[in-house]
Amino acid sequence: MNFTEKIAVGVKAAVAKLYDHEVNTENVMITNTRKDFAGDYTVVVFPFSKAAKKKPVDIGQEIGETLKTDLDIVADFNVVNGFLNLSIGNEFWLKFSQELFKVKHLGQAPANGKKVMVEFSSPNTNKPLHLGHVRNILLGWSCAQILNRAGYKVIKTQIVNDRGIAICKSMLAWQKFGEGETPTSSGIKGDFLAGKYYVMFEKKFQAEYKIWKETKEAKALLKEKIKKDQTEDAFWKSYKNTYFNDFSGLGSEAKEMLLKWEDNDPAVRQLWSTMNSWVYDGFEETYKAMGVDFDKLYYESNTYLEGKRIISDGLKKSVFYKKEDGSVWIDLESAKMDHKLVLRSDGTSVYMTQDIGTAQLRSEDYGMDKMVYVVGDEQDYHFKVLFETMKRLGAPYAEGLHHLSYGMVDLPTGKMKSREGTVVDADELIKEVVEVARKNMVERNEVTGKTVNDIEEIIRRIGLAALKFFIIKVNPKKRMVFNPNEAVDIQGQTGPYIQYAFVRAKGVYEKAIQDKVNLSLADNYSTLEPVEKELIFQISQYPALVITAAESYDPSLIANYCYGLAKAFNKLWHEVSILNAEQAETIAYRVKLSKLISETLKDGMKLLGIEMPDRM
Repeated sequence: MNFTEKIAVGVKAAVAKLYDHEVNTENVMITNTRKDFAGDYTVVVFPFSKAAKKKPVDIGQEIGETLKTDLDIVADFNVVNGFLNLSIGNEFWLKFSQELFKVKHLGQAPANGKKVMVEFSSPNTNKPLHLGHVRNILLGWSCAQILNRAGYKVIKTQIVNDRGIAICKSMLAWQKFGEGETPTSSGIKGDFLAGKYYVMFEKKFQAEYKIWKETKEAKALLKEKIKKDQTEDAFWKSYKNTYFNDFSGLGSEAKEMLLKWEDNDPAVRQLWSTMNSWVYDGFEETYKAMGVDFDKLYYESNTYLEGKRIISDGLKKSVFYKKEDGSVWIDLESAKMDHKLVLRSDGTSVYMTQDIGTAQLRSEDYGMDKMVYVVGDEQDYHFKVLFETMKRLGAPYAEGLHHLSYGMVDLPTGKMKSREGTVVDADELIKEVVEVARKNMVERNEVTGKTVNDIEEIIRRIGLAALKFFIIKVNPKKRMVFNPNEAVDIQGQTGPYIQYAFVRAKGVYEKAIQDKVNLSLADNYSTLEPVEKELIFQISQYPALVITAAESYDPSLIANYCYGLAKAFNKLWHEVSILNAEQAETIAYRVKLSKLISETLKDGMKLLGIEMPDRM
């Protein structure tokens, strides 16, 4: 039983004793005391006002006095309005720390018997992974690790969007303008080559659109359709999709290619298979560089067929309805949404089609209790529709569906656009942060006595830590601006800062072993410094924080915890002597505390996909 559990039991007993009122320990509100008040834990006493029939300040005073008398861990207390701040005695912090020293896997919860599938990355096969994907991947990977640590059986997956009009745009551009170019002949990484032709299609399309806008037909349309308060540029921007579908020659060819694909045209299928293979090789290279893997891959080219089957069955059960043009829809007005298209009039599928099919196939494969979709907040409405649709289809797993919605990543210059080529590619980003890490290490000349390969590995770990931590430390729901200069800064609230604290703490233990320090003497340590108490308190919070991060799907909690722990250790380093302390028991205790800190930092950063270097 930890401190908060003991306090909850003590408060329950105190309330029963003082006010003859029964409370559930789970309903006792306990938080960490704010730093501007004295105390370690705070009990909220407002809920007891009705039973006590007294002012919150008086209730706090009475419960505090009772706990100080009856609960041995409480050394002192103070009351601020309706908040009872409790101070834990040093002897109990020391005893607790000795127990922590013995724990082998701090933060590992027992298996809870539940399965959760986490879907992340899920790229399109018409472009390379970019900065937006990086945030998605890091969030998904971290959530999977944290959920596993919280006791879940986790399956990491992605749905590869390997079909559709966007993929046909890349294929058509390569077919018309590629002149047989391949990754081998060009030396261009496969996913970058596909992306090159996706951008090329957009440029060719924009040129075609520009010419068409000068025709008599277009000018007549403009005169008829433009609104009074609308500029000509705004009208043409909003009309672009209509032009693509109704007038564009390139658009017509791309749509025809999609229909041929769905009809299994041999030539189109061969081109599709070839270009996708280039992209898969490129993706795998990027995932490997990021330290990411998956347990199961699903492909839209397979799952959309299952979606069509489910929709067909749903039509018979009146879950869906068909319009005169043959398109299929679902009416969600009763759920305060609108009517949503699930199949086009020509029978081709939409994203909703494949998502319905994918959910069903995953359930059949794994029988999960939860299914987490890591997708940007631009798709919030899409997932509300999907989840409501699955409920109406009677899917038994519908209540376990969750959208981990995260804010988009912008550049200082604005929003990224793949079709215009204004993105930061993941490969280039990784290369950049690693190169900056190398430059910084050379300037400081910090690593000596290592082989070239060892130094390169240290540089790689520092660079990736800078990138990953910069992104993960931001709450997922917040939109963020990626500034390369800030990301690679190794000072302040950064991954390398935490790595440095880890190396320093680990080095303390290694030096003590080298000097044959008798660590068993730590049991005799009796004087606890405030900074040591602060560190013990922070480490004691780690197991509960892992559970909280898992339940909220928020890896930033772990990231910011690691930063706080690293910062507290550096405070210890500067405020007290560790290996040169006057008493042998003091040295032994601080060495064991340093070892515990290094292990906790390593474990926390591992949950974020960040590796720790041996030296810096």
